[in-house]
Amino acid sequence: MLITGKIVIVDDEDMVIKTLKTLLKIEGFSNVDIFNNPDEALKFIENNPCDLIISDFIMPKMNGIEFLSKAKKIHPDTTQILLTGYADKENAIRAINELGIFKYIEKPWVNDDIILNIKNGIERTRLKEQLKDKIEKLEIANKKLEEYSKSLEEKVEERTKDLNVSNVKLNTIIENLSDALILFDSNNRIVQVNNQAKRLFCTNEKDNLSGKNFFELIINEKNQKINKDEKTLRDFSVIDYGENKKIPVEINLAKVKLNEEEFTVALIRDITFQKENERLRDDFIATLTHDLRTPLLASINALDFALNGELGDINNELKELLSVMKKSSEDMLGLVNALLEVYRYESGKLFLCKTHFSLEELIQDCTSKLSPLLFEDNLKFEFNLPENKEILINADKNEIRRVISNLLGNAIKHSKKDGIIKINVSYDEKDVRVDIIDFGEGLSKEDIEKLFNRFSQGTSKKRSASTGLGLYLSRQIIEAHNAQANGANLQNKGQTKDIFAKGEPDKGCTFSFILKNALVETVKL
Repeated sequence: MLITGKIVIVDDEDMVIKTLKTLLKIEGFSNVDIFNNPDEALKFIENNPCDLIISDFIMPKMNGIEFLSKAKKIHPDTTQILLTGYADKENAIRAINELGIFKYIEKPWVNDDIILNIKNGIERTRLKEQLKDKIEKLEIANKKLEEYSKSLEEKVEERTKDLNVSNVKLNTIIENLSDALILFDSNNRIVQVNNQAKRLFCTNEKDNLSGKNFFELIINEKNQKINKDEKTLRDFSVIDYGENKKIPVEINLAKVKLNEEEFTVALIRDITFQKENERLRDDFIATLTHDLRTPLLASINALDFALNGELGDINNELKELLSVMKKSSEDMLGLVNALLEVYRYESGKLFLCKTHFSLEELIQDCTSKLSPLLFEDNLKFEFNLPENKEILINADKNEIRRVISNLLGNAIKHSKKDGIIKINVSYDEKDVRVDIIDFGEGLSKEDIEKLFNRFSQGTSKKRSASTGLGLYLSRQIIEAHNAQANGANLQNKGQTKDIFAKGEPDKGCTFSFILKNALVETVKL
């Protein structure tokens, strides 16, 4: 797909301008404004939004960095590219770090390279604009939901207070509520409902719901164990028999006493609109991260061409710089992929594919692939099996590989030189446990409590978890295997009994996970 947009070019050299103008015209870019004077360009862009600004570095009166800095104040979201000579590369790098300039391109440039960067720059501006627009819409929607939720809580408190005054006020309240309200006794038998409850449960007869067990009318989507003192029930639904569909609901419970007898008031709210907003938000995040992969892959491929010499010979300094740029792009691609995996688990769109396999072979494969990372600090892996037995398990091999690789990578990153990383495997009946032990920086109690939260990097200055997604995703994988928590139902609750860590500062750390009912058999080695 041809990516076009409004481009502003500032350069005092006629030859450079003519070359760029011809190249852009050949590539299909028709909306291009060219200036020899930075001041004139600034006056132009004050009244003319653009998608990309390309500026020369060395210009009379005002250099490229000064010009782009002023242009950024006018249009903060517009992507900027700096044209520079080899001697000005250090200033260009500083401009990227300090001003947020997208790229610098050395003269003479490679045509394919500059066109690729121009397309990526325009796409970057468009994505930022779209993201800004979506965020504004989400903030408006969230504000409305917060206002509605706040209003709802106030209604619940007001109505429950009135219930204690008299049965007359009770009837007045429940018949005028916009949400369904049901009153049931200590045996969960319904004694009174309002009109909205009749509509929600599709009944027109006045006493049709009376005497029925309240909890038999609602669908427990997650098979949760309901605590009698629970105040809010989520992940429940009711059936609309008229439309033949499920309606997601949120139920607020409040206990009241009427004539010395204990009752419970259930306020049932249709959260279809809220669920749809959540789905739109998650789909937007998934689409955004998915679309980010294309320019990242394009950048990585372009850098590969340059590093492989397919675009001409390059000196060692430029090769080192391009290698750093490629590594940064690959790290960003890894973050995007991790975000996609987290979204798939949270939305319930990723399903486990369980097979029987040797846990020892999987761990050996993981350590083999990570072994090049051990050489710099002279680290070693130590693998211990119970009674020298090979353990066969039933699990999703690729997902367990991801967990083990992540925990091993964590241990390598935070181990001290000449250290040992232990991998212990044990089992208890059908449950299999894996412990990965390092003797490095260790963890504080505050870090441990936050380690498995989304985007958490802990509080310690010594130890962090890079993107903050690896351990969170590992927790989702293990809990999904143990069928104790669906990814979409996870809260920021830190470590669990399925995956956890322990340690002290400067005394190392142990990361452990348990696969329940996963053992198939053990084989004597």
